Amino acid sequence: MPVNLTPDAISAINAGDVNSKPLVQVLDIKLIGNSNAQERYRFLLSDAVFTEHAMLATQLNDRVKSGQVRKGSVIQLIDYICSTVQNRKIIVVLNMETIISDCETIGNPKMLSGSDSTAQKPVPASSSGFPTKATNSNHRSAQNSGNNIQSFRPTIQPPYQPPPNYRNHGAITRNEAPARVIPIAALNPYQGRWAIKARVTAKGDIRRYNNARGDGKVFSFDILDSDGGEIRATCFNAVVDRFYDIIEVGKVYMISKGSLKPAQKNFNHLKNEWEIFLEATSTVDLCPDEDGSIPQQQFLFKSISEIESSKSNSILDVIGIVISVNPSVPILRKNGMETQRRILNLKDQSGRSVELTLWGDFCNREGQTLQEMVDAGLFPVLAVKAGKVNDFSGKSVGSISATQLFINPDSPEAHSLRQWFDQGGKNTSSQSISKDIMPGGAKNEIRKTVSQIKDEALGRSDKPDWVTVKATISFIKTDTFCYTACPLMIGDRQCNKKVTRAGNSGWQCDRCNQEFEECDYRYLLQAQIQDHTGLTWVTAFQESGEEILGCSAKELYFMKHEEQDDLRFGEVIRNSLFTNYLCRLKIKEEMYGDEQRVKITVVKAEKVDYSAECRYLLNLIPGFQHH
Repeated sequence: MPVNLTPDAISAINAGDVNSKPLVQVLDIKLIGNSNAQERYRFLLSDAVFTEHAMLATQLNDRVKSGQVRKGSVIQLIDYICSTVQNRKIIVVLNMETIISDCETIGNPKMLSGSDSTAQKPVPASSSGFPTKATNSNHRSAQNSGNNIQSFRPTIQPPYQPPPNYRNHGAITRNEAPARVIPIAALNPYQGRWAIKARVTAKGDIRRYNNARGDGKVFSFDILDSDGGEIRATCFNAVVDRFYDIIEVGKVYMISKGSLKPAQKNFNHLKNEWEIFLEATSTVDLCPDEDGSIPQQQFLFKSISEIESSKSNSILDVIGIVISVNPSVPILRKNGMETQRRILNLKDQSGRSVELTLWGDFCNREGQTLQEMVDAGLFPVLAVKAGKVNDFSGKSVGSISATQLFINPDSPEAHSLRQWFDQGGKNTSSQSISKDIMPGGAKNEIRKTVSQIKDEALGRSDKPDWVTVKATISFIKTDTFCYTACPLMIGDRQCNKKVTRAGNSGWQCDRCNQEFEECDYRYLLQAQIQDHTGLTWVTAFQESGEEILGCSAKELYFMKHEEQDDLRFGEVIRNSLFTNYLCRLKIKEEMYGDEQRVKITVVKAEKVDYSAECRYLLNLIPGFQHH
């Protein structure tokens, strides 16, 4: 049975009818790019009589790449709009279905009358993405095929009818018609009027700025629709005054009459190539959330083990059990402003744990709540939306202005994590991916003895060796065990450079070229470790020093030099000696003056869990299976 293309489909679309689902043929496909090198496909569509240019939404690019749509394909337009770009009609295809993948050209189509004249006018490719004039070389002849295409008939489409007049408005022009609600995923700069219905999931503070054009202010908010599409909306200056107080996190709004521009990925972590800029004519109307079809929040969680391979500065979502919370401490930023920092530790089922650094208001809001819960013996689930990965001294996650924290959220991931932790996960060991972790998976479990470090010439290759040694701390140098460090922040990292006295009360950092009243104290611990095969010198820095001595470097420094409590100081040192540790070591040859020496650094020191150690030793016995 013959298949007919929908009669007058091109004319109807140009007249404003975008509600039917016409059958059209793809006569030509061309790959084009815009100023941001974003791949886009331009179609030439035909209804067997007329043709019109169309632009394929980027989310449908795979249809072309996979061959589902090609030159000659007959497609059914499911969702589409008709926009005017440079005085020229363009059909934007948002959704479609392939009816027949390949066939000869149907009919003898020509460019629609009225579009022909504009088609010959040059159109700058940089602004519209289209060539400077229409091409007629691909309008192939019918070759006696008529309108017949093999034996297939799709659903018969209703005949075209002109768009209706809107009740109580009288006859209105197209530009005054209500905007059409579309998914966020379908937004693109080639559309005319549009509207989206979405929930606000995050709202930023108003930021002030100064540039060559003068002073200004800006704020942004993130929105999510029922299809899972996310996009950021940004307001400047007078538009800030219109919408800042209206926008509330968690509420649903109908938003229209904004412009779309490429997202600034330095400041925008959402997975959308566009960003909405609201203008003086934009509308933001509160909507009732009748059916709750739009989620409150959307997470794309990564397990902690996946963070190990994540790129530095990448933005991600993570969920874990809070197993420890450090006190909040004041930090002086490089600009002279003081802020707060608080470090937490999260663990999950992947066998890994990670440091989470909270900055600013997070420390005293959620951070204080979490500390009180952990101090009370509760270990809450924490979901982190939009945390930033840091690879300084291992991998960690830090809060940024867009970060959101959810304590014990009501989600399947949170319930699964809670069940795992309560049914035994609490007692399982986990390896931290922070604090200069040892890369490479299997290398993390390489056990060596102290004598093997020298006998096997570990650390003398181009890359460091990472091994684990079960040993005791037999001696600690107590004359110099820490140094005075710069507390200023460089970006999201602490400077930590050694500082010197500036006068009687302050400190001076040569790197930051600033003076400040209080410095930080960081461990630089020289110690001997030994096992049954021998002993060797090692160096332990801040975190591993705290694990060995059980207190901060500042506490120990004040104990010895300010309080001069030699009895208590000696007790701290003695309590750390001759205790069995699993020392995870980084071994690397370095240059000291004119001499090459092997440096051994303790990156983690865990007191031996004898139950886990017995299981490890039993599994080394050939043929032994531990039940």
